[in-house]
Amino acid sequence: MSSGDLTGDAQAGLTPPAPGAPALRLHPLTILVEAGRELAAALVAGTAALLVGGAGAAFYFALTGLVFAFGYHLAKWATFTYRVHADRVELRRALVGRSVTTIPRERIRGVDISAPPAHRLLGLAIVHIDAGSEGGEGELRAVSRAEAERLRGTLLRGDGAAAEPAAGATGGKGAQVLARARPRWYLFAPFSGAYLLTPFALAGSLLGALYNLGDELDLIDDEQLARLGDDVAGLPRAVFLAVALAFAVAMPVVSVIAFALFNWDFTLRYGQGGTALVAERGLITRRSVTLERRRIRGVELADHPFERAAGVIRLNALVTGLDDTAHRGSLLPAAPRTAAVRAAAQVMGGRLPGPLVRHPRAARRRRLVRAVGPPLALAVAAAAAGRTWALYPALAAALLAVPLGLDRYRQLGHATDGARLSVRSGSLRRRRVVIEHRAVVAWRLRQTVFQRRLGLATLTVGVGAGGGAYSAVDMGEHDAVAFAHGITPDWVAPFLADEEP
Repeated sequence: MSSGDLTGDAQAGLTPPAPGAPALRLHPLTILVEAGRELAAALVAGTAALLVGGAGAAFYFALTGLVFAFGYHLAKWATFTYRVHADRVELRRALVGRSVTTIPRERIRGVDISAPPAHRLLGLAIVHIDAGSEGGEGELRAVSRAEAERLRGTLLRGDGAAAEPAAGATGGKGAQVLARARPRWYLFAPFSGAYLLTPFALAGSLLGALYNLGDELDLIDDEQLARLGDDVAGLPRAVFLAVALAFAVAMPVVSVIAFALFNWDFTLRYGQGGTALVAERGLITRRSVTLERRRIRGVELADHPFERAAGVIRLNALVTGLDDTAHRGSLLPAAPRTAAVRAAAQVMGGRLPGPLVRHPRAARRRRLVRAVGPPLALAVAAAAAGRTWALYPALAAALLAVPLGLDRYRQLGHATDGARLSVRSGSLRRRRVVIEHRAVVAWRLRQTVFQRRLGLATLTVGVGAGGGAYSAVDMGEHDAVAFAHGITPDWVAPFLADEEP
């Protein structure tokens, strides 16, 4: 039976409990954790009541809200059970209507464990069961840490064996650490645009919250906003310069803090007796992501020009059937190139294929034309229309596109070592993927009119993991055919035979 939600008594009866699978409940402290989440709402409601009806009304208002929340979460805890069968995991809810979520065990891609601050304080954890896009997912909001580790060990092993050794245990492959973030890695945060813009996101969130609060309490109206805008516009220029300077200083500092909070003590290690990779990170909320090694088809090393200049790269896994690959597939955040390449080689079980074979010189001409062509065409159009204000920026963009096109050509490359293949392309976002030969499910050889005249072709390798397909851009036509034939000769040979006279 496929996974999904079944509602109603008759439907729930389609999956009767097996005698050997006892019904388990969440940890009793889940009531306290979930009710605590309602505390903030109760405090807000109490504050509103304080402004309207005084301290007595605020106290009873907040108390009523907390009692209701506690009773509601107590009922949820009492009516929720989960069972681990030999072939499936069942999550049963019966608060109002009866529902059963069934997750086939053979489809489980990962069992992730996270611990927000309240859970860590009480020794609890959240267990997220991911079975991919077809297998569904389930979540246990609060179980003990030991139960979380037991579930991860049981569901990923496919048996009832004990949980894996702790990360700090000695001996055995289960405790082997592939990479661990060093404090200096946090200084790489300013190279990432997402972390660099954190101050603007925080300022926007704060201003939005203040506006919403003021609007709810009728402390803000249109006239006040207009006067505030006039006052801000009338400030001396030195004030604006000071604010801009403060933001310029705050951007790298806050980005380092945000990066450290999210990736604190990032550790990549073997788990499940060497059959899985476990990536752990986080200071406030600790998160542990587990990936089965048998489902890993390759790795991706990605960077951009600023990261390349600093010797920084990011490492991701290409995993079959994995949802949220941007986060769950991350094996290393921004890290030194040597550490990332070493970890990638360990994950792939050997040295990465290389050195990469450069693509023909005709590919350089094509990369230059594709980089310079658009801004140059815009410059010609601006000159024809007499728009000098657009002409000079377009010419400047065309001039800057020359080194970009040359760098795009320099980054092109491909290689194979008999067991793994590697292709690389891109400049503003350079991406090198390393894929196991056994993971190749299809080839696509494509030639445009201009590529055919230059003797070039783009070879795309289809993989049932990651982005699904990865391209070796502007290879020599014969090189592309030979590359595919060397990896899957049985697939390509019939097409070569058809072309022979």
